Amino acid sequence: MTGQYKTEIDLGFARLDVDRARRTGDPEVVFGGVKTAEQVVVALRTLAEAHPDLPVLATRLSGEAMALCRQELPGAEVDDVGRTAVLGVPRAARGRVAVVCAGTADLPVVRECAATIAVFGSRPEVIADVGVAGIHRLLAQRDRIAECDVAVAVAGMEAALPSVLGGLIGSPIIAVPTSVGYGWHMDGLTAWLAMLNSCAPGVLTVNVDNGFGAGVAAARIARGMGE
Repeated sequence: MTGQYKTEIDLGFARLDVDRARRTGDPEVVFGGVKTAEQVVVALRTLAEAHPDLPVLATRLSGEAMALCRQELPGAEVDDVGRTAVLGVPRAARGRVAVVCAGTADLPVVRECAATIAVFGSRPEVIADVGVAGIHRLLAQRDRIAECDVAVAVAGMEAALPSVLGGLIGSPIIAVPTSVGYGWHMDGLTAWLAMLNSCAPGVLTVNVDNGFGAGVAAARIARGMGE
């Protein structure tokens, strides 16, 4: 405890930071990748009870964890593709984020990113399968992307999408490399290096497959611009 604020709840397997929403505006998120299904459910339920006016999010869930969330948490929105679960009251969205991906293989990262953006208080607009191999598809969506406050560009292979997009729009672009590709793409390292070395101005890069990190940053930028 610090003053009048309860700063954490000890679950035995985790110490939930229930003061984070007060400090940052956003509740703690449950990373489910190394937790059991039961631990995910307990943590998500406890965070929802601690933040009755805000949605809470769990990411990187196993199939077992998603099934248990559906069973034990009525009202939870579970996304099998994005491997996320959201529990609680949706926020009023401020600002818009275009979540643009090169191909269908990138959709798990895209869906994680879109769920994060919504939980963190902005509106995601998913624009899928507009990779540069068929650049006419991207050009056809240019105006729609440019109308958003921020763009998240998700791509694997040689990861040219954010660089091309950076030459077409003036919004901030958050590039997300994915571990998708043929041959020796080194689990997304090739895409990450390509995005990190983009010649287009205004492109920022997060780690491989980090749709969550990109979604948090994009939502916070868009929220400020949408005020």
